[in-house]
Amino acid sequence: MKTLLLIICLLSYSLASAAPQQDHAQLRAAAAALVQQQTATLPGKVTFVVDEIDKRISLRPCSKIEAFLPPGTQLTGRVSIGVRCTETGGWSTLIPVQIKITRELLVSAHPLALGQIVREADLARLKTETTLNSGITDANLIVGKVLRYSVAAGYILREDMLRAPYSIKQGQTVKLSIQANGFTLSSSGVALNNASEGETVQARTSSGRVVSGTASSEGVILINP
Repeated sequence: MKTLLLIICLLSYSLASAAPQQDHAQLRAAAAALVQQQTATLPGKVTFVVDEIDKRISLRPCSKIEAFLPPGTQLTGRVSIGVRCTETGGWSTLIPVQIKITRELLVSAHPLALGQIVREADLARLKTETTLNSGITDANLIVGKVLRYSVAAGYILREDMLRAPYSIKQGQTVKLSIQANGFTLSSSGVALNNASEGETVQARTSSGRVVSGTASSEGVILINP
C-alpha cells in the first residue's frame, strides 16, 4: 500500500513538473527593459542587475506580459519591479533588481566654514558609485551659495547644505515697495530678520507698524496689501 501511494505521489509530481510554465527569462527581460527605460534620463552612468527568480515560482504561460513600478518605487538601490500577465485571470509577481549610479559629485576641496560663500576654487570632483540619487554635479548650483554649517575636506555637497546669500539683513534700512490697484508706493523701514531672495521678511516702518513682504534680489521688500 505504501509503495502504491509513493508511486502515485511521484506520478503527480511528474505531471505537475511537466505542465507548461512561464519562462523566467522573459520575466527578467521585461523587468530589465523597464528599468533601462526609466533610468535613461538619470544623471551619471546607471548599471543594474536583475536577480534570478526563485525556481519554485511557477506561473502559467502568458502572451501578454507587462512590467510596472509598484507604488512608491524609487529606482535606486535594491528595488522590486513588478511583472504581470494582462490576460483574463492573469498573475503578478515581483522581481528584485539592484541599481547603482556612477557619478562625478562635487565635494569640498578643503575645509569650508559656516557662512562661507562657496567659490569655484573650493570645489573638487569625486567619481563614486552610489545607490542613492543624491549629490550635486553642476557647479552653478553651488558657486555663490552660503554654507549652512562647516564641512571637512572631501565632503560630498548637497543642496540642503547651502542657502542663497541674504539680500536683506536684520537691522538694515530697506526700501518698501507697495503695489496696489496698479500703483506703486514707496516707503522705508528697518528689516526685522535676514532673508534671501524670495523669502518672507518683516520690517518696521517709521510709524512703528510691522509689515511683511517678499525679499527681492535688489534688497527691496515687495508688499502686496
